[in-house]
Amino acid sequence: MAVPSPSFLPDKADLRSAMRQRRRDYAASLAPETREALEAALAQVLEALLFKATVVAGYFPMKDEVSTLPALRRAQAIGKTAVLPAFVDRDARMTFRAGEPLDPGPWGILQPEMSAPTVSPDLVLVPLIAVDRAGNRIGMGKGHYDRALPGLRQAGATLVGVGWDFQLLDGALRPDPWDIPLDAFASPGGLQEFKA
Repeated sequence: MAVPSPSFLPDKADLRSAMRQRRRDYAASLAPETREALEAALAQVLEALLFKATVVAGYFPMKDEVSTLPALRRAQAIGKTAVLPAFVDRDARMTFRAGEPLDPGPWGILQPEMSAPTVSPDLVLVPLIAVDRAGNRIGMGKGHYDRALPGLRQAGATLVGVGWDFQLLDGALRPDPWDIPLDAFASPGGLQEFKA
């Protein structure tokens, strides 16, 4: 007899920890050429959204995150502006800047130089640990995107979570009052749009 899964997933901290481990294990299992092909597939999945956008925000990936860099290169190839998050220091608010990721930021993740222009994106590729089918996401826990997403949503940006296929969950997450739901989730396997 099948046991029904609970309608809500476990505690956010426990789920974050379990999904981070799963993401680490999955990324470690990929041969470099397989990973490159998956990240190229993600860029292809995002292509229609890239064509609609003017300024596309991605992120410089941590080693187990799916990379948005191929999608950003595709955006630039079709005449769009590509931007990345940048931080003056660990306590600073996230800004998006145009330019190559040349400077290690406060956490050692490459970002554009702080002298690069600040730009407001209309398509934001949001990293995540997990997302449910209503667009509720769990991030890394530092709150950078939690603080940025309300203003981006108010400015009319399309917010697309990005991850490996398994990061889209069937169960429902319990959003916190400050959580902004995403418009869609993109993975190498396809695009899942969420109803408002």
